[in-house]
Amino acid sequence: MKRFLFFAFLGLTIVSCQNDDDDTQDVNPNASALARSYSGEFLNDYFTLQCDVTRTTPGFFPTVAARSYGYLGIAAYESVVHGINGAQSLAGQLNGIPTGSLPTPEANQKYNWALACNAASAKMMRYMFGSNITPANLAAIDAMEIENRDALSAGVAAEVVNRSINFGLAVADAVYDISTTDGGHESYLDPFQLPYELPVADYCWIPTSATQNPLSPYWGDNRELVSGTQVNQPVAHMPFSASPGSDFYAAANLVYNQVTNLNTQEEVTITQYWADDPFQTCTPAGHSFNIVNQLLRETDASLEKTAVGLAMMGLAENDAFIACWKAKYDYMLIRPVSYIKLYIDPAFSTVIGTPPFPAYTSGHATECGAGAKIVSHLFANSAGDYTFTDLSQLQYGFSARSYNNFYTMAEECAASRLYGGIHYTFDNDLGLEMGYGVGDAVLENINWPSNIQ
Repeated sequence: MKRFLFFAFLGLTIVSCQNDDDDTQDVNPNASALARSYSGEFLNDYFTLQCDVTRTTPGFFPTVAARSYGYLGIAAYESVVHGINGAQSLAGQLNGIPTGSLPTPEANQKYNWALACNAASAKMMRYMFGSNITPANLAAIDAMEIENRDALSAGVAAEVVNRSINFGLAVADAVYDISTTDGGHESYLDPFQLPYELPVADYCWIPTSATQNPLSPYWGDNRELVSGTQVNQPVAHMPFSASPGSDFYAAANLVYNQVTNLNTQEEVTITQYWADDPFQTCTPAGHSFNIVNQLLRETDASLEKTAVGLAMMGLAENDAFIACWKAKYDYMLIRPVSYIKLYIDPAFSTVIGTPPFPAYTSGHATECGAGAKIVSHLFANSAGDYTFTDLSQLQYGFSARSYNNFYTMAEECAASRLYGGIHYTFDNDLGLEMGYGVGDAVLENINWPSNIQ
């Protein structure tokens, strides 16, 4: 909290020099301090809280969770975009958000972008968790909003405080209204999207647990946020066959041998580390957000870079799940555990539970591939080289894991699904490829501000 006061004071006292490093936008006495003059720490805190609320809210399965992260990222970005030099609103750039559909600040009026972001983030979180939010989680959001508001308001004129807060609230209202038309509105109330009739064929998914219905069968019909992410669909997998001499049998047998004969303790640990089960953790998308959040904190990112980075990750995770779920229900492929029990060994068991939806492609591989593109862009070189230690799973009792490359990290996440017996290798390989394509589309098809700090 002390950092908030410092940056708020800095934002009030800094002098404009009319270049990209200025902390004010012009010499107008009503000019607003730029977003880079505030710490991004309070926004990091919202995404940390988002993890806890996701884990403890009924209905927030991985698809639903990724969507909520996505819209929180949009709202946070739009609340500060007018305080970033050279930045463009996402209105007119994202599907379903036409030009002019989001609020703009009043001309020649002073704003505190941190106060605007605080208001927008808190309200957007309440919107996303809707009627399923628990009283304890609602109280936690309210308390964070009040604490941040009080700290960020110190030394700020009352009219600026009110104007900034009202702008942030208006942004959240507008983004939420748009979100209600994307196909996933209030999906936490019916995450299995019933009624849904399962197709019946030898190659088709069958239940792998007591859950008889597959999760989110129509999720691939949702409106993707970034144009181009849906085109990253995988090629068809190898032809299904139950014959012991077939390529498909060999792919399933590889999973069987990996789990029963080849897994080391390290590979079992990797399986459990990346499992990210809903309601026990904050889901795979939450794991990726925990990583980018940690990196932003470690580099003392300003509100400018924090808002941009979290918006990028939000778009990538939202669209990765839409693209992946389209593939899953286009192909409706049987899971390895079901195939192995039918054709190889009826006593086979996996390292962790198999989630209730089709195999091809891997959701973990797709979302982590998309996320790797975002963190590489924000922190690494083009090859993804960056040395860091992932601390996000300490809260669940795991030891920290260290990496020297973001793409190596994504490959480990994908491989964890083979080690666990959850996916065929082609699920993982093509999932990664699809995720990388989604991440590229987010980075290349949006006009993001340059030289963010």
